[in-house]
Amino acid sequence: MDNEEITTIHITKALSSSMIVDLIDKYSNLEEITCSPSVYNRTSKRYIDALKQLDINVKKKYNWGAKSKTNNIEFYVLKLSNEGLTAKQISQKLDISLNRTYYLLRKANANFNNRNYKYDHSQVKQLKKDGLTASEISEKLNIPIRTVYYILNNK
Repeated sequence: MDNEEITTIHITKALSSSMIVDLIDKYSNLEEITCSPSVYNRTSKRYIDALKQLDINVKKKYNWGAKSKTNNIEFYVLKLSNEGLTAKQISQKLDISLNRTYYLLRKANANFNNRNYKYDHSQVKQLKKDGLTASEISEKLNIPIRTVYYILNNK
């Protein structure tokens, strides 16, 4: 955007005479300056009146928080998660950190279970339903007994 097209700006420091001159030079079509109430209160009434004579209004406006710089990446993270990709695969595909991927998945309240189990949990649970003991399951599937107990006790 060209500076000549800009008609409104937001400032974060109290206006000074040199700042006003710089703003008028930089933004030739300036019509409005916004600032937080605390900045407005620190700005001289003379400067506000002088700008008003130049048809430039100074208004109080809250402009809280940093603007999102995600470029809709949340959408892509959620989409890839729904397609069954793991968080690690998503982070590699979108070239973002793994921590950021997990953050975006939590932020979107994504219900994802992309764990790759070393042992088939459903098979262990099914064998238990079929009446086998933990030690029998351990021998049949050739997995440690403590792993069988862990799978059976965690729902």
